[in-house]
Amino acid sequence: MARYSKKSQDTVGDALHREKKGTLRSGRSGKKVTSRKQAIAIGLSEAREKGQKVPAAPKKATTKKAAAKKGTATRKRATTKKAASGRAKSRKTTGKKAAATRRKSSTSRKRASTKKAS
Repeated sequence: MARYSKKSQDTVGDALHREKKGTLRSGRSGKKVTSRKQAIAIGLSEAREKGQKVPAAPKKATTKKAAAKKGTATRKRATTKKAASGRAKSRKTTGKKAAATRRKSSTSRKRASTKKAS
């Protein structure tokens, strides 16, 4: 039994021709596709959308390594969020300090100008 229909092969071939010509673009970013493997993947995706006979897209592997990597990625992200929030707080306090010094300097200038006038 054939895994792929003739039409799906034509769709993939069409995507490969567009990749060679330089007109095939990726989905989200819209960048030009230069990889042959990516062109095939896009062709298969288009064939699935059209309802042609193509095996289902492979599911993401949930192996121990993948799970371990996923756990470290979330930990790293959490620490960077904490660091970012800490930086944001420090920026806010410096903004307040700067505003306070601006107020002080403007009032001192006003006092100095009134003393010179009298």
